[in-house]
Amino acid sequence: MDRMDEGLAFMLKYENIAWYENGKVRILDRRIYPREIKFVECKSYEDVKQAITDMVTQSAGPYTAAGMGMALAAYQCKNMKLEEQINYLKDASEVISHARPTTVNRMKLITSSCAKVGIEALRKGKSPIEAIFQRTIDSLERRYRRMSEVAINLVNLFPKEGKVMTQCFGETIVGCMGREIRKQNKKIEFYCPETRPYLQGARLTASVLKNQGFKVTVITDNMPAWTIKEKNIDVFTSAADTICMDGNIVNKVGTMQIAICAKYFGIPYFVTGIPDEGKYFENIIIEERDPREVTSCNGIGNTLEGVEGYYPAFDITPPELVSAVITDQGVYSPYNLKEYFETEIEQYY
Repeated sequence: MDRMDEGLAFMLKYENIAWYENGKVRILDRRIYPREIKFVECKSYEDVKQAITDMVTQSAGPYTAAGMGMALAAYQCKNMKLEEQINYLKDASEVISHARPTTVNRMKLITSSCAKVGIEALRKGKSPIEAIFQRTIDSLERRYRRMSEVAINLVNLFPKEGKVMTQCFGETIVGCMGREIRKQNKKIEFYCPETRPYLQGARLTASVLKNQGFKVTVITDNMPAWTIKEKNIDVFTSAADTICMDGNIVNKVGTMQIAICAKYFGIPYFVTGIPDEGKYFENIIIEERDPREVTSCNGIGNTLEGVEGYYPAFDITPPELVSAVITDQGVYSPYNLKEYFETEIEQYY
């Protein structure tokens, strides 16, 4: 069958994100890609949860891993009694959804839906493993299809020829954006801040865009302001880990400072994604990760013993710094996102 990952880069192919098969889940280790192409093998849903916590997969990758992890949970409990299997899936849903605190709201949508279809299958005497696996594939197809619509609306706003700065790794929108640029026959080159400490911008975003045939330049995280000025950047764009209904944007730490620079230099900041209904600034918990991830890089320490590190994984960009929120339904102001839900919306996650 035709799939929505057709024409996208290696790491955006479904099998190369996270994949359940024969009682195991394999997840592409994005911490080392593209230096190495290596998959982490998970033999339990707890292993999947830990892989997400450890950032084996990032951006939207954890959403696929969570679904595949639920299929693995169904495999783990296959020899239990019916009620035990039901409770097992519910427990697995709770555990996996809390792998990282800032994305619990989205992860719960995924794992609870997986548990629901698995339990329905059990009660009908069907395979919960197959039901959850298919639900995860359907979710991928749905997300890629809708992000393709987001990409159309985003690329429509790009100049015919220009330079775009990104931040971190926006997963599906990066590949769909590249594919749409080709369809619209625009000439765009990209500048990607490296995104310490895991270098997602340098390793992932730059790799996907290069893989899809674009000119890409990587800069360090302290270069955006000078680069915007000296290289005449036209647009700054990023995805978001949460698009709050009050217009606040939660994304990889560093997003806010580039948005400030974009505002100063008079270029637009376009956020891409689906608004998170019910989420507001006051609901957000910013994950603070192990400080050693800052005082080292690629496993090599960079400071003297005793030097402290501080690693908030995300920051919150206020709506006054956001030019527009680009969705599958159209282009919105950060101040009117409630209008997105005035029409019936297909489930996203």
